[in-house]
Amino acid sequence: MTRKTKEIPFEQTLTQLEALVTQLESGDLPLEEALRLFERGVQLTRECQQALESARLRVQVLTQQAGQARLEDFQVDADDEDHVDPE
Repeated sequence: MTRKTKEIPFEQTLTQLEALVTQLESGDLPLEEALRLFERGVQLTRECQQALESARLRVQVLTQQAGQARLEDFQVDADDEDHVDPE
């Protein structure tokens, strides 16, 4: 019997990642535990990135008209600038 993995909603994944970062930032963890949490954090980060990329592609498809995509630059509010990845 194959086991199907259940997808966790993006918001829940992000909340888990934030809690994990808080634990790591405390600096009170043994090395092995910190490494285990770091590895989990990398996994959660990748899941969040995949979810965001999937959402971006869905928006791109929805904005296509007459076979041509109408892509526009995303405008960031001044209040949100500190939350934007500089890449």
